[in-house]
Amino acid sequence: MKKLKNRWGIESNWQLFVIFLVFAITGSSAAKLASPVCEVLGITQETTHWSLYWLARIFLIFPIYQVLLVTFGWVFGQFQFFWSFEKRMLTRIGLAKFFRT
Repeated sequence: MKKLKNRWGIESNWQLFVIFLVFAITGSSAAKLASPVCEVLGITQETTHWSLYWLARIFLIFPIYQVLLVTFGWVFGQFQFFWSFEKRMLTRIGLAKFFRT
């Protein structure tokens, strides 16, 4: 844990706990919200081939996760950490042009 705290620039175990909690809540929420979004878009298991349905859900989870991560980070008082984390992650996948500061 000490190595992770140093890498992320975290001082306390409580802050580390909150960050892990935000990651857990965000992942669960994004997966849960992808289903109703698919239904709104007309992509259901009954009307769509199973592989296309799951592919659509996976592609929907990604942007939902990005928004929720920063949102939940703000709610739990860790906005700055998650905003920096988000920028680094999106830069690594080639979307750096949207986050030049």
